Amino acid sequence: MTEKNNINIHVNSTYLESQSVPENDQYVFSYTITISNRGAHSAKLLDRHWVITDSNGKVEEVRGEGVVGEQPDLQPGEAFRYTSGAVLETATGCMEGEYLMVDDNDEHFMVEIPAFSLAVPNKLH
Repeated sequence: MTEKNNINIHVNSTYLESQSVPENDQYVFSYTITISNRGAHSAKLLDRHWVITDSNGKVEEVRGEGVVGEQPDLQPGEAFRYTSGAVLETATGCMEGEYLMVDDNDEHFMVEIPAFSLAVPNKLH
């Protein structure tokens, strides 16, 4: 969990066994992110940047507008929750990144998405 400009980020990740094919090095994960505006100004999410790293050290970067096709505009006290996914070639990995946001004073700021693990249950040592 992290906060920047009173924006709180909470992440929960899950291994999707039914969609994974371990014998083909395909491990599918979902992650649910809750973005909460605890500040006094509105905050609109403009862009996302992800760094996804598997346990072999393979890095994939993803950049794009908004999240899940939306650019949520959070008023003070509001939260936005979404679920998305990632596919790794290994049973464990991690993700981290940042959101570019703008407040109602037209000030742009970055909000860090703290690193979180993607792991098949019982695979972390």
